[in-house]
Amino acid sequence: MLANMTCSLILHKRITTTVAKAKALKIYAEPLITKSKSDTTHNRRTVFSKLKSKTAVTELFREVSPRIADRPGGYLRILKTGLRLGDSADMCIIELVDFNEAMLGANEEKKAAASRRRRGGAKKAVEAAPVAVKTKTTAKAKAQAVEAEEVVEEVVEEVVEAPEVQAEAPAVEEAPESTEEKKEE
Repeated sequence: MLANMTCSLILHKRITTTVAKAKALKIYAEPLITKSKSDTTHNRRTVFSKLKSKTAVTELFREVSPRIADRPGGYLRILKTGLRLGDSADMCIIELVDFNEAMLGANEEKKAAASRRRRGGAKKAVEAAPVAVKTKTTAKAKAQAVEAEEVVEEVVEEVVEAPEVQAEAPAVEEAPESTEEKKEE
């Protein structure tokens, strides 16, 4: 029974069964998947002696083993689905971990969401610090702003009173002042 279930699992990448059978299947199948990591004739014959299905062995060594080559173990995932209607047996889905595209996409989204939350928390702490600094230096900033405005007004008056400027430009519009101009002057 376990050999047939392992063949179905390898060929279909996911099967539905009871929890007890899935746990037994996990113990039976994971050593076979580990043997498929090194593609030698001895390992192929060992796995074939257990499974007795040429297509399953070929699938295991060609498609499954390259995807799980860097994984140190834990090739199967058991997802409990609830109770079976007829006899209330605990049912589950057992699947190969690296072959569930929906779960892989969800994991990437969760990782991205988790990193956003951490960055968001760090931003709030960083933004809170400059606010405190700004409140301490507001008196100095106001004094500097007033001095900068006075200097700008004097320069504008000098430029407007110059005879060349009056002839070329009949009306001078005041440009909005930026903090960079204030700092430079």
